[in-house]
Amino acid sequence: MAPLSKAGAALAALRSDLAGDVFAPGDPGYDEARAAFNARIDRRPAVIAQCEGEDDVIRAVRFARDLDLKIAVRGGGHSVAGMALCDNGLVVDLRRMHEVTVHPGSASVRVGGGAVMSHLDRATQPYGLATTGGRVSTTGVGGFVLGGGNGWLDRPFGLAVDNLLGVELVTADGATVLATNEQNPDLFWALHGGGGNFGVATALTLRLHELPEFSIALLMFLPETGPDAVRTYRDIIATGPPEVGGAVLYVTGPREPFVPEHLVGTLLCASLITYTGGEEDLRKLAQPLLSLPHECEVVSAMPYADVQCMLDDPPGLRNHWSVEYVSGLPDELVDIFCSRAPSMPVPSACRQVLFPQGGAIASGPAEYPVPYRDAPWTVHPFGVWEDPADDERALRWVKDVCAGARPWRTGAVYLNFIGDEGRDRVVAGLGAANFNRLARVKRQYDPDNVFRYNHNIPPA
Repeated sequence: MAPLSKAGAALAALRSDLAGDVFAPGDPGYDEARAAFNARIDRRPAVIAQCEGEDDVIRAVRFARDLDLKIAVRGGGHSVAGMALCDNGLVVDLRRMHEVTVHPGSASVRVGGGAVMSHLDRATQPYGLATTGGRVSTTGVGGFVLGGGNGWLDRPFGLAVDNLLGVELVTADGATVLATNEQNPDLFWALHGGGGNFGVATALTLRLHELPEFSIALLMFLPETGPDAVRTYRDIIATGPPEVGGAVLYVTGPREPFVPEHLVGTLLCASLITYTGGEEDLRKLAQPLLSLPHECEVVSAMPYADVQCMLDDPPGLRNHWSVEYVSGLPDELVDIFCSRAPSMPVPSACRQVLFPQGGAIASGPAEYPVPYRDAPWTVHPFGVWEDPADDERALRWVKDVCAGARPWRTGAVYLNFIGDEGRDRVVAGLGAANFNRLARVKRQYDPDNVFRYNHNIPPA
């Protein structure tokens, strides 16, 4: 840490030079600027630099290096472990850098490093184009993509990293680098799952796909019908085309017009089929589920960007998540999965989810460091609740759901779905051989491990 006189002068210079705003403890707006999406995170950075553009990012990184400050990078700020913030260091806050430029002629889009899913999806929708995005509209695009990226469109269009065309990066020494297949290909490979280990992504370019129609079938069942609903959904995915996706999950009955009042606030099993096509064909695909006794249904064409908002939770709730990728979904695992649902905190925003894989996920490029693409199913307890008194109960439920799936787990893991679960899980999220190669790339671009507030890959 630099002497106080040097630090004070450097901070004054940063305030003067930055086009964006700079916050330090005691400044008006500091507490709002440091608030994380996960209310369980309470960190106090020394400096928060809200950058307006690449030049601001360069200045902020060089400021931190000059003062030997830790650096965290904030995009959407949804990291369940609070990796977007650090105590007593610098936060490079990208949220003002959210410009999205669509290039329909080349079916591509350039996305600012601070953009969230709603910025991306609303920009591409008027062109009838889309790409794989997260399932929550406030998720940051940068962290989502560089961590691998799965969502409602992954079965037809592949993982987000399969659609990555280029990354504009500010490195640990404050230099700018463009990573593509042709320029800095080793770095480009590393950014396909290696996350924020290699620098600050100020912009990403993504491939777009035609999406003229999008439809959903959402059904809700009483918990006792849950095992039948899960098995039926499983069979629809097994026999359906890659254009079919979605999830089957346990939720608290939401206060929505289609949910009967007496079921609001109670435990329900929900199936959501997403389809990159029209309602009529979707109804045929969903017929086995529609034939089961259910409490409510919505089968309709719906704009993709609207579907992306369906699972949105407000910031400031308490979060804890984890995941296991499994080799299959036999009846025994279905029964175990469903038996865990009654221990989920209800009412809450918690969701106990099964996501299907397959399709373009499984057939995507095998060389990228995303070893979970071969698993057919994902078990994902997603804990979101309000009352701190529910902490112990919610954390135990997440642990128990994952424990129930472990006899079938592949060992691979999607790092965006976990918090800080230790080095072994980071290696499992990248693959052991990939991890070693990533460490060599890290040594080239960040030999001092400046960017370590992430699922960290120490330099070789």
